[in-house]
Amino acid sequence: MGHRPYPSDLTEEQWALIESLLPPGHWDGRKEKHSRRDIVDAILYLDRTGCAWRYLPHDFPPWQTVYWHLRRWEEQGVTGRITGALRRDLRARHGRGAEPSVAVMDSQSVKAADTAGVGTRGYDIRQEDQRA
Repeated sequence: MGHRPYPSDLTEEQWALIESLLPPGHWDGRKEKHSRRDIVDAILYLDRTGCAWRYLPHDFPPWQTVYWHLRRWEEQGVTGRITGALRRDLRARHGRGAEPSVAVMDSQSVKAADTAGVGTRGYDIRQEDQRA
């Protein structure tokens, strides 16, 4: 670990769960300048504290490097795979099936989501609007 520990840092057990889900290092075999674990710890620090990228403490890799990795992993679907693996692991630890069978959706979130089409927003969508 290249920085002093923060409460948001991964434990050894947590790192063991996700390390293999991260893409390999440089395609040309060069050694990476910053460890992937330090990158993940920086992402978790940013997420937990809500600080601006430029305020990332200096004992983490540079914020531009952390941002680049997060963007690349998002584009490759890595973060979704990690989330899924962690969810399945947690469910297994609680004696539940790997995949949830029910979802809860908050109507206010759906009503206000900017990713939902204009014709599908609102509390009571007419049937003809749902077919569009």
